[in-house]
Amino acid sequence: MNQPRESDRLIRGRQALAAIDGDAGEKVISALADIAPDFATYLLEFPFGDIHSRPGLGLREREIATIAALTAMGTAAPQLKVHIEAGLNVGVSQQEIVEIIMQMAVYAGFPAALNGLFIAKEVFADRATHAEQESL
Repeated sequence: MNQPRESDRLIRGRQALAAIDGDAGEKVISALADIAPDFATYLLEFPFGDIHSRPGLGLREREIATIAALTAMGTAAPQLKVHIEAGLNVGVSQQEIVEIIMQMAVYAGFPAALNGLFIAKEVFADRATHAEQESL
């Protein structure tokens, strides 16, 4: 029996997810496999296959916007963690991430910015620990 061919959107989505989120993004997709595999496909096709793959903005600029939006939402801590990682993966510095999150205090309030800063601090510490372990 022939397996259905992956759509161009899905292929683009997988490529964009790998470039942006690496292992963290694949863990999200894998975690959805047993509860909502169709949602995993939608996640690959729409945000990554359609939106992140559009010309006009680079991945770095898209991650800056995403970090700002997720910080401002104040209700998306797990997604903010993933996208802070993604920002670092595509060239946004730790200092820039801190500034992006601090900027959100003006538009989303101090609690949202404070929560975002603590999430960033956690991501930075995890990355430093991981880098330290790899160098041993």
